[in-house]
Amino acid sequence: MSLLCIDIGNTSTHWGEVKNHTVITSGDIPTALLMDDNAGPFQKILGRSKFTGIALASVVPSATEKLVPLLTSTGLPFHHLRHDTIKGLDIDYPKPSEVGQDRLANCIGAQHLVGAPAVIIDMGTATTFDILSARGYAGGIIAPGLNVMTHYLHTQTALLPQLDSKDLLGGPVIGKSTIDAMRAGCAIGFSGMVAALLEAVTAELKNQNSGDPAVLATGGAAPFLPATWAGRIRHEPNLTLIGLAVSFERTQP
Repeated sequence: MSLLCIDIGNTSTHWGEVKNHTVITSGDIPTALLMDDNAGPFQKILGRSKFTGIALASVVPSATEKLVPLLTSTGLPFHHLRHDTIKGLDIDYPKPSEVGQDRLANCIGAQHLVGAPAVIIDMGTATTFDILSARGYAGGIIAPGLNVMTHYLHTQTALLPQLDSKDLLGGPVIGKSTIDAMRAGCAIGFSGMVAALLEAVTAELKNQNSGDPAVLATGGAAPFLPATWAGRIRHEPNLTLIGLAVSFERTQP
């Protein structure tokens, strides 16, 4: 089975060809292109591989509306992962429709890879924490993403520059330039925020007698976490795509 799995995010749309829960090839497309009626990149992707099915998660409804007609026109089995279409994951949440489709895909991916309990940290435009318990999806946290921090400093001030991601690697803790000072504040502050949130979540799970959770990290900002965390956190860059593939399989006859 060769699946085209698509994760439409606020900034980028991540796609991958998934076989046997392994991502064979993948890429990123600016989501803004899809909102401009430009489905051309996916026409090319669909044309160069013999997919047997398509799975989609999206947090951008306007982009979803543009892309779904192309995907369904292929005649391939199509699974749009939503709170009301998933199988094998109960949602312990008052309003399940409020949970992002990517977050549900991440939890399904975590079910497949590590089981419960687990904490999934997705570091994209927003930084989200999602909790997988023995009962299913148990809730989570939404916080600013690393790029949101740098972009906000630039747009809400007159003189602070826009930082590129490469500007956030290395450099002193005590900055001797504007860029170094911003880098330290954003990169070190971001990892500190993630550490504090993870500590709080882990403590609450222990209070609930849930045991020590496995911790998975995904998303574009994951590489900016300290190297010393390597033994504590499992980095799964394609977690959402794997979750989409597993969810697709669960819906098939």
